[in-house]
Amino acid sequence: MLVSRIDKPGWIFLGVLALACLVVPALNLLTAPGSALHVPTYAVSLMGKYLAYAILALSLDLVWGYCGILSLGHGAFFALGGYAMGMYLMRQIGPRGVYGNPILPDFMVFLNYKSLPWYWHGFDWFPFAAVMVLLVPGILAFVFGWLAFRSRVTGVYLSIITQAMTFALMLAFFRNDMGLGGNNGLTDFKDILGFNVQAQGTRVALFVLTALALGLAYLVARFMTTSAFGKVLIAIRDAESRTRFLGYRTAHYKVLAFTVSAMMAGVAGALYVPQVGIINPSEFAPANSIEAVIWVAVGGRGTLVGAALGAVLVNYAKTLLTGAMPDAWLFALGALFVVVTLFLPKGILGTLTERLGSRRAKARLPGPKPGDIPPALAEEGRGS
Repeated sequence: MLVSRIDKPGWIFLGVLALACLVVPALNLLTAPGSALHVPTYAVSLMGKYLAYAILALSLDLVWGYCGILSLGHGAFFALGGYAMGMYLMRQIGPRGVYGNPILPDFMVFLNYKSLPWYWHGFDWFPFAAVMVLLVPGILAFVFGWLAFRSRVTGVYLSIITQAMTFALMLAFFRNDMGLGGNNGLTDFKDILGFNVQAQGTRVALFVLTALALGLAYLVARFMTTSAFGKVLIAIRDAESRTRFLGYRTAHYKVLAFTVSAMMAGVAGALYVPQVGIINPSEFAPANSIEAVIWVAVGGRGTLVGAALGAVLVNYAKTLLTGAMPDAWLFALGALFVVVTLFLPKGILGTLTERLGSRRAKARLPGPKPGDIPPALAEEGRGS
């Protein structure tokens, strides 16, 4: 069963998420704004954004840490999920928009669109948008993975191709004729499921939903990596040629893992957009995907929990440092990656787990008993 496959860090991780789902809403809704214990609404949204990034990092760790696929384009799947949710939120604005058109989003009225593009139809219905959040990134990942993995593209070549994919999508979404807001993207959202997206209660609900989605994503990834499927993924990561010679269709395993990972990233993007309030083509920037790789490396590649931890810690540090010294963040991020690569190659959680394991192994070694002869003296006695 899945419960038996969750290790101690996993239980701690799920416990912290459950505690956050109770404590953060209570401190936001039940305490006075001037109280020392009060968590302001903007902080709730900020923490929700961190958790959405944690889902993205976990999805990347699923393919990089366990299958050896270093994707430098996972930001594309994140952004596609965000755009799917953004299209739904734009359709909820209706006559309250700047131009008051209940059918066309404001930017379409401004650009003299005569009718709603065909690919916008259905996004006024939340279940359809939710399906698109999973389906659009999933289809792209499946097609890309099928073509790449069937052709046995691996290593740095695969990483470059994934980066080229997200860069091409960024250039496409910047165009106004894409019908997705161009450079400005989608913003000025009003409602989600009939609730004011700016309301305090809605912000808290989005935070709780993001925390629950992170927990569910961890359980799915944990199930995949601890099952027989996961053992094959690890074998592919360590020796793909040998795994293929044993009769496994490695391309099929990689395509499935890559597709599931992309769908997780799409969910992360969909939860990110209503909490941040905007989605634009800059989310496709290759630098964002590279930054996600750094989150996973800092937290611990191949640990799942460590990837989520790295995303939260690095983004919290980013918030602090960009507020104090905005120009220094990129230098700090680069230095962090170098330090982790040199001194913590297994990341924070991976290093801690290794050291705790070595200490426990030493503790299990039997110590000398009274009357035992030291090995050096025993050898000397045998020689005489």
